[in-house]
Amino acid sequence: MFERLTTREETLIFKLGAALTMERTVLVMLAEFEEHAQRDDLRELFRRHTDETRSHLANIEKSFQLLGEDVVGTDSPSIEGLQEETSAAIGRADGSVVDAVIAAGVVETEHHEIGVYESLVTKAEARGADKVVRLLAQNLRHEEAALEKAKAIAKSIERDGMGFSV
Repeated sequence: MFERLTTREETLIFKLGAALTMERTVLVMLAEFEEHAQRDDLRELFRRHTDETRSHLANIEKSFQLLGEDVVGTDSPSIEGLQEETSAAIGRADGSVVDAVIAAGVVETEHHEIGVYESLVTKAEARGADKVVRLLAQNLRHEEAALEKAKAIAKSIERDGMGFSV
């Protein structure tokens, strides 16, 4: 895409491309998480968030178009690292703790996604790209809601595993 980033606009496009790659990777992660999850509430979270993630991809693609740019993904090593770490942990997890491992990976991933969208919204706001801001802010709200649901499930898993009840 860019050999060298020389303008703030180029950084927005570059980061938007990284977000595109991030969301494509998240779709793969969600399928893996759903496959290994034992709890119904986790599997349901993944099914809902898969649909949202598809809408996130559409919003990112529309953002490229609104900015007059080609839709091009760029490297996203952070999400790839989260994917590798969580996949490795799932592979090592005993069945009794696999949901705890998955929930932790989801919480970490959602935090990353929130940071990406907060940065993109700030960049789009500064550029005065109001339609892009609305699209990316919608993605941000979905990620924040998914994080809260994932944290609640993670707490329940941890409490259940410790023999505590609520």
